[in-house]
Amino acid sequence: MFTGIVEATGFVESIHARPEGGARLAIRAFPMDVGESLAINGVCLTVQQAEGDLLFFDAVLETLRRTNLGDLKAGDRVNLERPLTPQSRLGGHFVQGHVDTTARLIEIREAGNARVLKFQLDDLAYMRYIVPKGSIAVDGISLTVVDVGADWFTVWVIPHTWEVTNLAHRQVGERVNIETDILARYVERLLATRA
Repeated sequence: MFTGIVEATGFVESIHARPEGGARLAIRAFPMDVGESLAINGVCLTVQQAEGDLLFFDAVLETLRRTNLGDLKAGDRVNLERPLTPQSRLGGHFVQGHVDTTARLIEIREAGNARVLKFQLDDLAYMRYIVPKGSIAVDGISLTVVDVGADWFTVWVIPHTWEVTNLAHRQVGERVNIETDILARYVERLLATRA
């Protein structure tokens, strides 16, 4: 379980496709132990091998299909967050690290000291979980939804978030990982079973 408050950004050292499917990612991050979890652009992965601050992860076909990890290349900046501990503060919202779908960044504009980012969802089935003033994780970053359309939504990004995450390096047309608010999905499921 994560909060969507990005601790740091890391860099992709390499990504190699496996002949049997999936990929091995090498990420320059911070020292961690084998078996620990790390959210990379909002995707919860397990450290398979560690050499100081160089960490290796295996991504299965489902992960590559559903997220933007397969788009990564050497030198790309990624958002990093370690999981919650019992002593952690919950500064963002509950983020599982289980990406629902991806979205395309279709607009970036300045608004005072903030930036407004507009995203178009790739799988419209998830639009029902995106509501104004609701929470959403974009590449693992806990953000508040501002406006919502039929297939798009906007978020306002404060200067601090812009500076400490990979958002400042994103270009229009690039794909980001989206995890909708888990609470909305649980409520929907509970209401469906009652009906």
